[in-house]
Amino acid sequence: MDNDSRMKRIAIIGGGVSGLSAACALQKQLNKAAELDYVLFEAGSRFGGVIHTERVGDFVIEAGPDSFLTEKPWAAELCRELGLGDQLIASNDAERRTYILLGGQLVPLPDGLMFMVPTDLAATFLSPLFSWRTKLRMIREWFYRASPDVPESTVAEFVERHYGREMVERVADPMLAGIYGGGADELSASSVLARFVEIEAKQGSLGRAMLASRKLRSLSAEQSSAGRPRAAVPTRSLFTSLKNGMQTMTDAMLAQIPEPARRMNTPIEALMPESGKWLVAGSGRTEEFDGVIVATPAHTTAQLLRDYVPQVSSELDQISYSSSVTVTLAYDEKTHASLPRGFGFLVPRTEGKRLQACTFVHNKFPNRVAEGQALLRCFLGGTRDEEVLHSPDSEIIATVRRELDEILGIMVEPMFVKIYKWPKAMAQYSLGHKARVERIRKIISSSPGLALAGNAYNGIGVPDCVRSGSEAAAKSLVDLAIVPPRAQTPR
Repeated sequence: MDNDSRMKRIAIIGGGVSGLSAACALQKQLNKAAELDYVLFEAGSRFGGVIHTERVGDFVIEAGPDSFLTEKPWAAELCRELGLGDQLIASNDAERRTYILLGGQLVPLPDGLMFMVPTDLAATFLSPLFSWRTKLRMIREWFYRASPDVPESTVAEFVERHYGREMVERVADPMLAGIYGGGADELSASSVLARFVEIEAKQGSLGRAMLASRKLRSLSAEQSSAGRPRAAVPTRSLFTSLKNGMQTMTDAMLAQIPEPARRMNTPIEALMPESGKWLVAGSGRTEEFDGVIVATPAHTTAQLLRDYVPQVSSELDQISYSSSVTVTLAYDEKTHASLPRGFGFLVPRTEGKRLQACTFVHNKFPNRVAEGQALLRCFLGGTRDEEVLHSPDSEIIATVRRELDEILGIMVEPMFVKIYKWPKAMAQYSLGHKARVERIRKIISSSPGLALAGNAYNGIGVPDCVRSGSEAAAKSLVDLAIVPPRAQTPR
């Protein structure tokens, strides 16, 4: 370590996606001869957080996220910066069909359903997924007036006032359970469905607004394709992943970080501000840094800051987390042939199953299985079934196999099974979350050298975490006068 007094040292606590993103952003400045040094601390035995890919023969298995939303650019942009542009793969959207388990039968979501907003009324009205009562609510919703002064609502309250309770139970709730591990009755619409809340306030009807937006995009595509064959119009897939798995990205991020800057198996026990510096204590060693980026879960961050920024700790204590269990099962050609097309299915809690969702990995992305084989990825847990985390693996496997038999008729032994348990992995954006994050931001903005990152604040997806880490690094660089304001543009 260079002891030059001009050299600024930054500690990054937490080696998940956000911490790695922050480290890459600092390394980028270091490569431009910035006078800084940094250390990335990770409590566990590996970097990458919940991103972890395994390979069993021809099967590519994701323990955590299998992809990211294409419309959020930050992860794909980072991959291209890391030289992984040719590794990015699009989801097989021609196969994109999602089913809802209803009365023990798989019913496809109707075409044109954008989350819970129908934009193809003909397809929706022909679908057996909704009762006539709900279908009539969809017609009435087109006359919904703008409501700029509605108090903050849960997702359930928001969806129910537009489409009724049935839409909550059959669509909104199982979708959110699959994404956040939480329920529509718990999550804040303004944090989880910000775009729809804005539409309600300004335009009223979600259906009219989304259909207009869809037509506008279609017109724009037609105009941009003038003089080209129709097939040449580019379309953007819903999801993006990497050819050899998501860990390709975190491995490439880690490769940017010099070995001396990596500290695995080093849980940080205390942060102490002293004389304009930060003392970072862990594994029997205390080091001095000019700045600290804390990229750990909210509850861990709260504990580290409790004695020194108690207002932030108090706010962080209010952010709860859900746990999840993923069970991946591999099958041969015969089982593959018996499965429906599509990306998988969601299970409303009214069906009385422990399964929340199942992804047909072999349909969702290329390069995941050998030709003709099947890979199913099942999800359990969430806020309503935290106890499954403590169940023996044998019991979890038996539950999953029994319910797959009931739903899909799969009775054969899988080729192999992989179980991954993720305690307190997904932040829950409950009522008041948006205001809470803003209060945290204001306090941290007046704390030079201190920055926070992670999925507890402004999004739980991989792109959100990449952006969060990059923005935390940008704050540190400006706070410590390593770069002037505006010179550092977050990814």
